[in-house]
Amino acid sequence: MRIFDPHIHMTSRTTDDYENMYAAGVRALVEPAFWLGQPRTSVGSFTDYFDGLVGWERFRASQFGIRHHCTMALNPKEANDPRCAEVLDVLPRYLAKDGVVAVGEVGYDSMTEAEETAFARQLELALEHELPVLVHTPHRDKLAGTRRTLDVVRESGIDPALVVVDHLNEVTVGPVAESGCWMGFSIYPDTKMDEHRMVAILREHGTERMLVNSAADWGRSDPLKTYRTGQAMLAGGFSEADVETVLWDNPVAFYGQSGKLMLDEVETSAPTSETFAGNSVLRGARA
Repeated sequence: MRIFDPHIHMTSRTTDDYENMYAAGVRALVEPAFWLGQPRTSVGSFTDYFDGLVGWERFRASQFGIRHHCTMALNPKEANDPRCAEVLDVLPRYLAKDGVVAVGEVGYDSMTEAEETAFARQLELALEHELPVLVHTPHRDKLAGTRRTLDVVRESGIDPALVVVDHLNEVTVGPVAESGCWMGFSIYPDTKMDEHRMVAILREHGTERMLVNSAADWGRSDPLKTYRTGQAMLAGGFSEADVETVLWDNPVAFYGQSGKLMLDEVETSAPTSETFAGNSVLRGARA
């Protein structure tokens, strides 16, 4: 099984995670810029973080045979802090860097005016830099937030084929499917979606424009949820070609619109699946 995780926060993860992901078939990923868990108080703290995403984290992933890409943005939660507004002025130089394959995460957290202003401005930046956009839907009032998100996308003039609306569920997938945007689903141990619900959605809506991610971060999450979803698809009657479409072809097609994907094989001494046959974490993933 070949996997491209289109949304995972590896800065928050360990080298064991990289090893287990490689052994499970992950060969490429996208790490969106996001909130670190506590407020950042200056533009410099953002640029240090952005530099790490395009530099150190890409190198760290390559040591384990995985191609690392990222997205750049002022995230919705921190868009409410006036001290962070200047981040919008430094974004253009990062959007031009190698390996930056989209603007994101953008969108809404609490549906404030400040969030909407930042959202609209970053859609403009995506148009200027000819990049796709990764949109975060709010944790609360998800249906209203998703509908307003689609309104802002439509008002921006950006091609919906360049937009993925993420963290969807059974309630919000319909409007996004109708909009022409890509549909993103985060598979979590306790919240958001699980792999069995994801299989049911794929049965209803098909595999076209579907992105499945682990969104693993510093909270309780699982970087092997993409693999587990693939296994659940096979158990649910989907073919290996269907799994390849959802877990590899679709992320490549969406982020490939940036013209900046790096998918050639990494020369590394990364562990193979045989090396980790006795690894309890991976053995559990195959169960």
